Amino acid sequence: MSDTKYIDFVRSRITELRIQKDVSEHKMSLDLDKSGSYIRGITSGASMPSVKELFNIIAYFNMTPVDFFAPLGTEDAPYSAICDRLRSLDNADLEKVSTLLDWIAEQNNKA
Repeated sequence: MSDTKYIDFVRSRITELRIQKDVSEHKMSLDLDKSGSYIRGITSGASMPSVKELFNIIAYFNMTPVDFFAPLGTEDAPYSAICDRLRSLDNADLEKVSTLLDWIAEQNNKA
């Protein structure tokens, strides 16, 4: 896999998550204590964040690095679609999903 694919992924993922959060590039930049054009520089291809700054960006979205990079290489997998749906659920619905997963695991252990 080429470096370009990873760079493009980071740029598009930041844009995707920023839009989901309904925040402008300018506001996100300022929220990260950067200049107002910081995120625009990344998403436009002019620059890339350092590893430390990438972790700050991921934290800004209340994610782990695993969550941030999960779609990479799994664009067509059901896993990615399910993760996207899970992110939109509230805690009560997540508890229901957790109960279902526990039941499935229990059934698999019986088999």
